[in-house]
Amino acid sequence: MSEILEKTENFVVDLLSNKLDSSYLYHNLSHTQRVVKSTKELLNFYNLGENENEIALLAAWLHDTGYTEGSENHEEISCRITRNFLGRQEYDEQKIERVCSLIMATKRFYEPQNLLEEIIRDADCSHFGKKTYVETAELLREELDVLGLATYTQKEWREANLKMFQTEQRFYTDYALQNWQEQKNKNIRRLLKGKKAEENLVKKEKLKAKYKSESPDRGIQTLFRVTLKNHLMLSDIADTKANILLSVNAIIISLVLSNLMTKLDNPSNNYLVYPTLLFVVFSVVSMVLAVLATRPNVTQGEFSKEDVRQRKVNLLFFGNFHKMKLEDYQWAINELVQDKDYIYSSLTKDLYYLGLVLNRKYKILRWTYTIFIIGMIVSVIAFVVAFKYFGPDRGL
Repeated sequence: MSEILEKTENFVVDLLSNKLDSSYLYHNLSHTQRVVKSTKELLNFYNLGENENEIALLAAWLHDTGYTEGSENHEEISCRITRNFLGRQEYDEQKIERVCSLIMATKRFYEPQNLLEEIIRDADCSHFGKKTYVETAELLREELDVLGLATYTQKEWREANLKMFQTEQRFYTDYALQNWQEQKNKNIRRLLKGKKAEENLVKKEKLKAKYKSESPDRGIQTLFRVTLKNHLMLSDIADTKANILLSVNAIIISLVLSNLMTKLDNPSNNYLVYPTLLFVVFSVVSMVLAVLATRPNVTQGEFSKEDVRQRKVNLLFFGNFHKMKLEDYQWAINELVQDKDYIYSSLTKDLYYLGLVLNRKYKILRWTYTIFIIGMIVSVIAFVVAFKYFGPDRGL
C-alpha cells in the first residue's frame, strides 16, 4: 500500500468514526470499507497501472466523506474534503481532480464515461450482487426513516427495490456482470417471491374476512366453544380445590390418630380430649363437604324417541343416554344434526346445567373452606386454653 493510501485510510476511518452522525446506518464506515474491498476486487481483475489503481482506491475511500456534513449534495462536499485533505498531503493537482471526477461518478443516474468510472460505480453498488443484499438494504430503509428523509412500509420498500433493480441499477464492468449479476438476479427473484407471498396472504385474508362476514354461525360456534371451555376449566379448578382440602384434612386426621389419640389414655392428658375432638370434628366435616362438592349426580340415562321429536332431551350430555342402545342414540344424533336450532338448543342446555353444577360445587367449596378456617382457629384456641388452664403445669 502506498503512503498516500495509508494516510487516506487513516483519515477516513477517523473522520467517519468520530464526525459522522450515528443516524447513518448505511452510509457509514462499513459501507466505505465494502466499496474499497469491491474496488480492489475489480482492479485485480483488470490489472491497471499503479497510478490508476491508486486514484480509484482514493476515490473509493473518500467518496462518502461528505455525509459528515449532511446527505444533500454529499458528492460535492466529498470532493471539497478530498481537495483539502490531498492538498495538505501535496498530492498532484491533476490526480486530485481525477479522484474528484470518480467521486462525482457515484452520483445517482450518472452514466460512466470510462473504465475507472465503471469500476467505482460497480463497486459502490456491489451490494446488489451479494447474498446480504436484503439485510444491507434494510439498513438504508432505517437510515432514511431515522433521518426523516423518507418512510417506507415493508411492501413499499420491496416495490422501491424492485423498481431500482428493473429500471435503474445495472452493472457496467465485465467482471461485475460475470461474478455479481447472477446473485443480483437471485435477489430480484427473492423480492418477487416475497411480493407474491404477500399478495397471496392478502387474498387469503380477504377470503377469510368474506367467509366470516357471510357466516355468522362461526361467531355463535366460537361463543359456545369458549364458554364451554371456561365452564370445564372452572369445574376442574373446583375439583382441584376439593382434592387439596381432602388431602390436607386426611393428613391432619392421620397425625391426630397417630400422635394425640395414643396419649388420651393417660388420665393426666384428659384436658386434651375436647380440643382434639374439636380438631377431628372440623376436619371430618371439611372432608365430607369436599367429597360432596366432587360427588357426581346419577341420572336416568334414557330418553324416548318422542322426547327427541319434541326437543326435550339434551343429547350432548352423557347422563341422558348412557343406558341407551347404540342404534337409538345414532338415530337421535341424526335427528339432532338435521336441525340447527336443536343443536343450539342442546348446547344452551349443556351450558345451563353445567352452570348449575358449578354453582353447587362452588357454594359447597365456600362452606368447606370457611368451616376449615374456623376449625383451625377454634382448635388452636382450644388447645391453648386447655394447656393454660387445665394442663399439668397450671398450678406452677
